[in-house]
Amino acid sequence: MSHEKILILFGTETGNSEELADQSGRLASEYGLEAIIKGMDEVTFDEVSSSKRVLIFCSTWGDGEQPYNAQDLFDVTTESENNSMSNINFAVLALGDTAFDMFCESGKEWDNILQEKGGNRVNDRIDCDTDYEDEADIWILATLELMREIE
Repeated sequence: MSHEKILILFGTETGNSEELADQSGRLASEYGLEAIIKGMDEVTFDEVSSSKRVLIFCSTWGDGEQPYNAQDLFDVTTESENNSMSNINFAVLALGDTAFDMFCESGKEWDNILQEKGGNRVNDRIDCDTDYEDEADIWILATLELMREIE
């Protein structure tokens, strides 16, 4: 059985998004998917836009800012052409803390920009608070199942 690739990206300051990305990567093989896990600063815009399946884990930093490792890719994506993401099927898990006004803002921005640039959202974005493990686990499994169905 040939394994279809899934690009799993994380934007993080404290490592929580990276842990979830790694966890998803380990689970992906059970769904016949070959995971490529990268920090958002380790991937090019072209790699993202040419991927068929993209899973994003992104935490919000400071006052609603993108994590340091996600900012450049976010800027390039924002400035890209309108249909630049028409090849991708994506889903976003946003991490945040409800103690802050801009709860999960970075993940919301990714979710919006990918759709705006022509991407196909395969699962609704989930906005996770600091106690996210159970909720995230359920979402990850559901999303990998949806990603497996993509031709």
